[in-house]
Amino acid sequence: MMTAASVTPTPHAVKQRSLGLLAEGTEKSIRESSGQIQATGSSHTRLSAWTPIANKSFNKHLFQERIGLISHWFDLWTDKQRKQFLHTILMKCSKSQLRFTQNWFAERIPVTKVDFTSVLPRFISLYIFSFLSPKELCAAAQVSWHWKFLTEQDCLWMPKCIKFGWFLPYTPTDNEHSAWKRHYITCATTLDYLTPREASKIYGTLNEPKSQNEEQEERLREKQLRKMIQERLALHKKALFKARPPWGSRTWSSRFLKSSLQPCPAQTIQDCTRLQAALLIIKERNAIPNHTLSTLLSEEMKSMSSFSLAAEKQLVLASLKSFPNRRNVAGIRSYSQLPYKHRQNIYQKYSNCIYPLQPCLLLISTQIPAYEMVLDSTKPEVVPMVYEHSGMTLESLFFYIEKALDGRKARSIGIFSDGDSREISLLQGCRISIENILSSEIREFWEKLGGCVTSPEEGGHVDIFVPLAASETGMEVLSHLSHLTGVFFRAPTGIATGSYQHILSEWLGKQKDGSPTSIYFTEVKLQMWLRLTELMEDAMKPIRKQMRPYFRELQRNISDRLIGHFMFDAISTGRISTDQEVAQTTADGLTELSKRSYGKRHLKDSDDQRTRFARELLRSERNYVQMLEIVRDVYSTPLKAALASNRAILSHANVQIIFSDILGVLQLNREILDDLTERLEEWSPAQCLGDIFIKFGLQLQTYTNFFNNYTVVLKTIDKCRQTIPLFWAFLKRHDKTIATNMRSLQELLLCPCRRFEEYINLLYALRLHTPPDHADWENLTAAIKKMKQYKDYVDQLQLNISRDEQMLNAQRIIQGCPNLLEANRYLIKVQDVAQVSCSSEEIHLSLRLYEHVSDLSLFLFNDALVISSCNISYKPFERIPNTSYQFLASVALHRLLVEDIPDSKYIKNAFILQGPKQQWTCSTEDEDSKFTWLSVLHSAINCSIEKS
Repeated sequence: MMTAASVTPTPHAVKQRSLGLLAEGTEKSIRESSGQIQATGSSHTRLSAWTPIANKSFNKHLFQERIGLISHWFDLWTDKQRKQFLHTILMKCSKSQLRFTQNWFAERIPVTKVDFTSVLPRFISLYIFSFLSPKELCAAAQVSWHWKFLTEQDCLWMPKCIKFGWFLPYTPTDNEHSAWKRHYITCATTLDYLTPREASKIYGTLNEPKSQNEEQEERLREKQLRKMIQERLALHKKALFKARPPWGSRTWSSRFLKSSLQPCPAQTIQDCTRLQAALLIIKERNAIPNHTLSTLLSEEMKSMSSFSLAAEKQLVLASLKSFPNRRNVAGIRSYSQLPYKHRQNIYQKYSNCIYPLQPCLLLISTQIPAYEMVLDSTKPEVVPMVYEHSGMTLESLFFYIEKALDGRKARSIGIFSDGDSREISLLQGCRISIENILSSEIREFWEKLGGCVTSPEEGGHVDIFVPLAASETGMEVLSHLSHLTGVFFRAPTGIATGSYQHILSEWLGKQKDGSPTSIYFTEVKLQMWLRLTELMEDAMKPIRKQMRPYFRELQRNISDRLIGHFMFDAISTGRISTDQEVAQTTADGLTELSKRSYGKRHLKDSDDQRTRFARELLRSERNYVQMLEIVRDVYSTPLKAALASNRAILSHANVQIIFSDILGVLQLNREILDDLTERLEEWSPAQCLGDIFIKFGLQLQTYTNFFNNYTVVLKTIDKCRQTIPLFWAFLKRHDKTIATNMRSLQELLLCPCRRFEEYINLLYALRLHTPPDHADWENLTAAIKKMKQYKDYVDQLQLNISRDEQMLNAQRIIQGCPNLLEANRYLIKVQDVAQVSCSSEEIHLSLRLYEHVSDLSLFLFNDALVISSCNISYKPFERIPNTSYQFLASVALHRLLVEDIPDSKYIKNAFILQGPKQQWTCSTEDEDSKFTWLSVLHSAINCSIEKS
């Protein structure tokens, strides 16, 4: 007997029953159809035994039944089964059938939202955007990267700037983007905007009626003001007539020709200042504080007439021309100086190994990475001199050279600075090349430097630690220098891309005393610096910051030697060899490198220099591509794989931001590597390589995208590392491992920044050994020109970023300072001085007594001088003081007067800074600081006057 549970049908049983009935009905209809086909005598079939071909009615009937069967099955399937069935059907469709499906979807489900910029041509999209206001364009730029690129085009922002008369002060380069937008934002942020309520308080309401008494008072006030100005002008003319000697000119600079015995040399400056103050009485009455430095400076000039501005400009130029030169900057020396022949006799009498008569002088630039280590590598008999790469002029540099030699002539002078095979980066903004070597200032410097070296007959020479002898352009520079000075110049002939290994290569000319490195340096320490240059520079930055305050009272070279000696003790070779962790890591790295196969192809050995440099070009390109492949294999591919497997570490957008540009660079350089490999396999003396780099120069848009987004990429990495723990663990697991050549992701992204300098050096060396009648000569010349242009673009980007960081730092530390961040403004030098005051200016200069008022810090920009007070405070149990700065005033450089105060028994190293409203009497710690500061200030004022 069956139970009720066994009789009740299940849903699965019902589905099987319905499928069985449907199948039986289908089979029955198939039998009837086949019987009808046999009755009619038509038995033609295709692909199956029951699909009739000739009988269309039966074929259609059978087709409709099968559609019903499939539809019934489709209704019974799950969602996953339906998707698999649709995917199978669509994969078997032809293009025409897929196009039919697409049209069906377009009719049934029309597209309602689409990005018109991706459908319309670009010029139409730009025309649509041109109707938006600046505020709307900025909002549209936040939609996507593509919209940001379109809305920042110069063709949209240039009409909006010209409409208000805001013209760009320079011509943008081909690679520069959104220059007019940045100019619009800069101009708009510097505008003074007043609400109607604020304007009514200052200027009164419009059409406000005035009483008769108010009009009379205003007329009387204007009459008194005109009378006062006329009296000031009359007194000023009389003072000029009395002060000017019979032979003086009629310019305002005649006061600087007066004798130093006159009691009041600054009287005419004070009269000029009072005259300008009288003209600014109305303006100062209702002064409104400005928020930017440019508006603060421009407001001071609005009410001045063109005559006053011209006269003030002549006065500034006269002060610069009459300023003492070089050693006489302080008026008189604080110690007596013997003639050279007497000093030489004294040196010969008391000379020893510590104070040689003809020393070897070595100039070391602070631009060199970890320059303290280089300084500590010098031999005891060498006289080293560290000089600031930024904030110094050629005149002040030669002043320090003379002071280091102290009247002696050097047997040799070494210049250890930055540069390449074509130019010497001696100072910031002063690159010695074939284009400017004959300019007056640079020529004068080298001629004077040649006078500090003994004659070539006595073995005198100058060693430049820059690979100038590795290119024909550098050889021309050396030839010009030898012709100007009459001294033999030596330089390395080898090129080591991306490092300073070239100083260990062969040098130009005969070397009687040995290699230049053995003359100046201890080779063991120098080689350690060469191996660890970049790591040392990263380690030196925090050490300089922490240790410099302890060495304020010491001389610069002593402090740098202490820092370098401390670092060499900290990273001694013995400690590295005994460190088990370092030894184990080194062993693992060597084991891993031995397993790698770089696929090197052994070319035939040849002494041909051109072949050697072609092989070096291929080798460096292969190493560069391998570094880029590390980014792809170690970082990009695992992150994308995790994203595809639903275990995402980073979002798809962040992965695209970080790796899309660098992978494009990899693809481009992979093609260059394949072309170079193909040419080197079929190498012959007639083979050409220049056309490859000409083709490469036409595809540099990939690199432009990378450099434009480089800052965004680094910020994205930092943000994701801080906010996403999985990404932090991912970087911790892969950074600085054997697979990444002990480098981090950020260090690997630095490779494209340095590659173009390597291209230029190698192409120069290749062209140097290519005959002028060779078919590849012109292509190499064109490729070098293109690479140099793009390297200049990259260097300008790097310079702009560093200048922006300096401006942000100055803006942060100066309290109450106006906005300093404006286009084309950069910081030149910061000088700490002591402000002093004189009790009476009627006393003779040599008898005046001065007292200390406060400590000042002078921030010199390329267009203005910012003066701030410097407050130093100490905390308990701490040695390093805290320094704070408070903004006091700012003066435009083309309106700044500088006057020297001769040294006396009561004051030394003093000078006067005269602005339109106020003057400051300042004093530096030593004569060197004063000379360097005034030399840089003199140069900055000249440049500012030329631009204005």
